[in-house]
Amino acid sequence: MCHLAVEKALKGWYYEKRREFPPKSHSLVFLLNEIGIMPPEAHGRFIVRLSEASIHTRYPEDLAKVERDFTGEIVAGILAGGREVIAWIKTQL
Repeated sequence: MCHLAVEKALKGWYYEKRREFPPKSHSLVFLLNEIGIMPPEAHGRFIVRLSEASIHTRYPEDLAKVERDFTGEIVAGILAGGREVIAWIKTQL
């Protein structure tokens, strides 16, 4: 859900900037490129990491593996990173 929240924030930013509906894409990197903004390095790294994690968690072939790979500590980091990126996006509006 963190990916979805960041995606919707980026799509809102896209609309605010361009006054047109954003393209139908789940790619956070693509949306950033379409907006024409280079995020701070830490946010950019997080967005790439979140994009990569989303594929595995959205369509898990092995749910037990996903549960092992995404420990409480990792999930807490993803949630914190998502909050930071969304807060940064809000400051850009």
